[in-house]
Amino acid sequence: MARFLSRRPPVAVLVIWISLALAFTAALIEGRWSLAFVATATFVLTLLPMVLIHWAGIRMPVSFTVGIVLFIYATIFLGEAFDFYNRYWWWDIALHGGSALGFGMLGFLFIFMLFEGDRYAAPAWALALIACTVAVTIGVLWEIFEFLMDSYAGTNMQKSGLPDTMGDLIVDLAGGAFGGLVGYFYLLDRDLGGLSGGIRQFIADNARLFRRRR
Repeated sequence: MARFLSRRPPVAVLVIWISLALAFTAALIEGRWSLAFVATATFVLTLLPMVLIHWAGIRMPVSFTVGIVLFIYATIFLGEAFDFYNRYWWWDIALHGGSALGFGMLGFLFIFMLFEGDRYAAPAWALALIACTVAVTIGVLWEIFEFLMDSYAGTNMQKSGLPDTMGDLIVDLAGGAFGGLVGYFYLLDRDLGGLSGGIRQFIADNARLFRRRR
């Protein structure tokens, strides 16, 4: 843990943490306890993935780390504390689509890691399909989290209820499928809009986990 704390986070992550600290301080001064709670919860949630990644001994590309932290910040802090979901109709779609794309790519990397980087261990389409299902599963878990928060914490994360949930899952499926497609093109030694570079970087940084890579 000490080694993790001694490492300098990406600049974008530091900026997010500073904004959360400022919001927390202002909330205490103004007596806005709900905002103080959301700022604290957001900080903890942005810190948790980084701690878990370090604990697992995985080196995460900066773009992946920033993407995860930015998603949590945009979802919990901007979305709930500043009501971005109601201010901007496209906010929820952009977050779910972008996160599903990222989770699809991470799902592909996880499955590919289980095969130790052997691209011939299974058909490329099968790995892409599994990656998509990983992204959709994470989306389902997030919808369960929203339901529990609305039921027991008094939030309004589901907005219109069933239509919101189903719309989110449809976007999750589309984003997850695209993320799986990025992995599919990687296995064919082709790029898809520059996104395969993130997969290559992750594999290069964690070569010990992909010993059978050819």
